[in-house]
Amino acid sequence: MNEQQSTPGQAGGAEISEETLRRALHAFKKRLKLTKLDQESKLGGGRPTTSGKKSDVMGIIPPNDFPRAVWQELAARKMLRDMGGGFFALP
Repeated sequence: MNEQQSTPGQAGGAEISEETLRRALHAFKKRLKLTKLDQESKLGGGRPTTSGKKSDVMGIIPPNDFPRAVWQELAARKMLRDMGGGFFALP
């Protein structure tokens, strides 16, 4: 009976749908963009203006709205790069 337990998005080792992969990649890009904008703004920490410095964010931990298998599949398809430690980046 333990064989029926599977992660969301996968049913017993079946492929993840293209729609799920597309939505996950879109969510990843949006999260990465927001992370970069947040770092570039530097409005917190007592700085009244932006620093004007470009973000040096290389990768992020992907949104947890999708299971890890989705992110690994995107990395296998070379749509994302697995940086290790749960971090992914755009290729």
